[in-house]
Amino acid sequence: MEVKKLKKQDIIVISHEDGEMFVILSGSSGFYTYAIYEHLNEWPAFNFDNTRIVFQLRKDKFRYMAIADDRQRHMPLPDDREEGRGQVLAYPEAVLLVNPIEPEFKGEVDDKYEYSCESRDIRVHGWISTDSAVGFWLITPSIEFKSGGPLKQYNTAHVGPTILSMINEVQKWPYDFPGSEDFPPSDQRGQVHGRLLVLDRDVRKGNIPANGAFVGLASPGDTGSWQIQSKGYQFWSKTDKDGQFTINNIRTGDYNIYAWVPGFIGDYKYDKVITISTGSNIDVDDLLYEPPRNGSTIWEIGIPDRSANEFYIPDSNPKYVNKLYLNHDRKKENNTYEGTTWQIKFKQETVDRTATYKLRLALATAHNVDLQVRINDVNASSPLFSTGNIGKDNTIARHGIHGLYRLFNVDVPGAHLVEGINTIFLTQTADQSPFQGIMYDYIRFEGPPSSNTIK
Repeated sequence: MEVKKLKKQDIIVISHEDGEMFVILSGSSGFYTYAIYEHLNEWPAFNFDNTRIVFQLRKDKFRYMAIADDRQRHMPLPDDREEGRGQVLAYPEAVLLVNPIEPEFKGEVDDKYEYSCESRDIRVHGWISTDSAVGFWLITPSIEFKSGGPLKQYNTAHVGPTILSMINEVQKWPYDFPGSEDFPPSDQRGQVHGRLLVLDRDVRKGNIPANGAFVGLASPGDTGSWQIQSKGYQFWSKTDKDGQFTINNIRTGDYNIYAWVPGFIGDYKYDKVITISTGSNIDVDDLLYEPPRNGSTIWEIGIPDRSANEFYIPDSNPKYVNKLYLNHDRKKENNTYEGTTWQIKFKQETVDRTATYKLRLALATAHNVDLQVRINDVNASSPLFSTGNIGKDNTIARHGIHGLYRLFNVDVPGAHLVEGINTIFLTQTADQSPFQGIMYDYIRFEGPPSSNTIK
C-alpha cells in the first residue's frame, strides 16, 4: 500500500498494488474509491464475472436502510440468517426468519435481491444510524462504467434524503482530481446530440418525436447488443418531448448509437460508427427509427415498455413475504413442476387464407425456457414456432419484473386461421425449477401488409 499527499490540491491518495485507489479530499465528509484493471496481451484469457466494492458496517449502529423514497425500513440483523433463526429457502440468499432476535420480523423472508435497483436509479443509497445523526451513503455520479444499460438491475439501496449531495456530485463529474491517465477529465471527453423520430404509419402518418426514449452510446455491435456487452463504457440520456437528446462527457473511442422508445417495439441502432475524440461535439441531426411493422394491429396485449407490469397478477395470500412488498406455483403434488400453456382467444371476422399474418412476442425476460406457439391445435405435434432454449436472466429469483429484452416475430399463414374464434397457445415447456419462466412485455397480432403500413 502506498500513501501520497498532494499538498497543492490537498488530496491524499491511497493506492494498493492490486489497482484499488482511495482518494480523500480536504474538507470532505467522505472518500472516493475506484479501481483500474489491466490485462496484458501476453496474459492468457480468463472470465471476469463481476467486481464489487463491499463495506462492512457495524450491525449495532446501522439498522435502517434506504433504497428510495418509498423503499425504506428498519432491517433484520445478520444474526437472524443463522441456523436456528433462519431457514434457507430455494437458494441461499433467501432465508425465512423463523426465530429472529426481534419478533416483529418473524415469518418474513430476507433476501438481498428484494433490494435491487435499476442502474438508471442508482445515485444515492445507504444506511442510517439508529442512535445518532450519522449515515453511510454510496454516491454514484455516473453509471458509465456499468454494463447492461440503464435498465439492468443491481443489488443496492437507494435513498431520497441526500438527493442534494447526489446532485452536487453529478455536477462535479467527471472529477478533476484523479491523476491516472485511465481517467479522462471533462476537457478530454466529447459530446453527441441530435433528435430521434419514429415512423409507424399504423400509429400516425409522418414522423413522431420519440418522447422519453433512451438513447445511448456503447461499443459497436449488433442491434440491441448493448444489453449484453461486458466491456467498454456506455453513456445514456433520455429524449425530451420533441425527441431531442444530448449525451455529455463521453470517453474517446468508437461507438454505435443505440435507442429504444417506450410505446414501440424493437431496438434502434445507428449504423454509422461514431468516433469520439478530445473535445468532440457531434451533431447527428435527425435519426429515424422504423419499428417492426407487417400490417395493421388486429389486437394487442400490454404496453411495449420492456416491463411485465401489465401482466402481473398479485397473490392475495402469499406464503412468504417481506413487509417491503406486501400487496405487491406451477408445483405439482409430488413436488415436481410442469410447463404451462397460456391461451389467447380472439374473433376474426374475415381471413385472407393466402396471406401471412404476424404475431409479435416481446419478452421482458426469460430464464432457461423454450416458448412454443401453436394456432388452433394445442396437440399439434410440431409447433408453428419455437424459441429454443433461451434466457439466463434469473429474474424470478431476483424478484424483478424485467431482464434482457427479446423480440420474436412469428409468421402466421392465413391457412392456419378460421373465420370466427381462434386460439393461440403459448406453451412454456420448462419443468425443472420454479424459477424457469417467461415474463411478457407486449403481444401484438398484425394483419397482412397493406398500403397504409410499412415493413
